[in-house]
Amino acid sequence: MALMKPPQRHEFFRRMQEINPHPKSDLEYSSPFELLIAVILSAQATDKGVNVATRKLFKVANTPKKILKLGLESLTEHIQTIGLFRMKAKNVFATCKILVDEHDSQVPNNREALEALPGVGRKTANVVLNIAFGEPTMAVDTHIFRIANRMGLAPGKDVVAVEMKLYKNVPEAFMQHAHHWLILHGRYTCVARRPKCGACAVYDICGFKDRAKYVEA
Repeated sequence: MALMKPPQRHEFFRRMQEINPHPKSDLEYSSPFELLIAVILSAQATDKGVNVATRKLFKVANTPKKILKLGLESLTEHIQTIGLFRMKAKNVFATCKILVDEHDSQVPNNREALEALPGVGRKTANVVLNIAFGEPTMAVDTHIFRIANRMGLAPGKDVVAVEMKLYKNVPEAFMQHAHHWLILHGRYTCVARRPKCGACAVYDICGFKDRAKYVEA
């Protein structure tokens, strides 16, 4: 791995912006609350699988009060196609109760309050803060962790180390959408086992030393 230098990092995000000026999450939602629930459910699950479940759930219950009225048992049935659905149902139900009791049914827009919700960790809080409230946060998932290290963009031993380095390494002009560009790049191009280097828009500035092996991938 070769570390990407500031001009390369700037060019990386410039190209990402050129290709996809307004990146969006693959999760389907129509409100900050729906986004929060979808992200909680997405842990160790695919966005596609979450969307299948939430399309049905949100038709009948898309607010904290409606989910509480729905009841834990029915909520569990609605999301049973998702991995760890019983634990997630309990977390979502408990989160809804806190939102009703302590936040007037609104999703809080600060990290401390978000991370106090059951099922919400640092990554989930960052996603909500970025997408719902426009804050320049960096939600480091497995895709971002992998490519930040592989490409030499922001290498680190754990997700927090990568997150902190990304805050330093991503040019300010691109911070708002940076985590989306990185997730999408890692999900569809710079994939785990056989990265599609031959179709990569940033091949020439990437620090991945073995990239030539995968130009036909």
